[in-house]
Amino acid sequence: MFRGRDRIEVKSVDQLHIMRAAGLVVAQTLQRVAEAVQAGVSTAELDQIAAASIRDAGATPSFLGYHGFPAHICVSVNDEVVHGIPGERRIAEGDVVSIDCGAIVDGWHGDAAISVLVGQVPADIAMLSQVTESALWAGLAAARPGGRLSDVGHAVESAIRAAGPHYGIVEDYVGHGIGSSMHMEPAVPNYGKPGRGPRLLPGMALAVEPMVILGSPEVQVLADDWTVVASDGGMAAHWEHTVAVTEEGPWVLTALEDVRL
Repeated sequence: MFRGRDRIEVKSVDQLHIMRAAGLVVAQTLQRVAEAVQAGVSTAELDQIAAASIRDAGATPSFLGYHGFPAHICVSVNDEVVHGIPGERRIAEGDVVSIDCGAIVDGWHGDAAISVLVGQVPADIAMLSQVTESALWAGLAAARPGGRLSDVGHAVESAIRAAGPHYGIVEDYVGHGIGSSMHMEPAVPNYGKPGRGPRLLPGMALAVEPMVILGSPEVQVLADDWTVVASDGGMAAHWEHTVAVTEEGPWVLTALEDVRL
């Protein structure tokens, strides 16, 4: 079922439960990949771990083959913001490794991302990841029935701005609706004024994903046509969850635990 001028998909309770199953596959996969992140491991090896995790759960990877993407997960390191292609690169001490994963169960998608700090990292880099994750949770908490879509982005932006002026919020890439497809209406910016856009209804699902750079928010795409990097070389963090709007409030579908805000 679709509602509103933006054709936002509204799911039944049963469909949301299937999305929760997909979300658990994503959560478990991210946990396994995160546990494997250490100096000396290649990003291709991380992709193999993700492939096995998704396959063993009886799910289908959302990313593999999506518009030609050649891997099961995105692995973005340091100044790579999103859409990094796993390959021969080996993780090093002090790296920030962002891992984005999607999975499909019975035609319904889950999508989430985490940033993993490798060994000892400078305090400002650790804070970058912490601020980005905290902003994600602020956005998730704003996905309440009766609210407006822009409430989510406003909550994300407010949390980041409160942390200091040196965090660049990426505007060229945003979150999205999710459900029977991985990317659907509406776009979910990580910025904006509250009280605008479509009204949030029970059954809607959003992928909220702040991408933050320590420095300028400007980005560019590398020659592989996928990897998005910080134009000024600043370190980046990326955190994401899929959240459902329910009568009782936000339900985080891609958390390991059953999280309702």
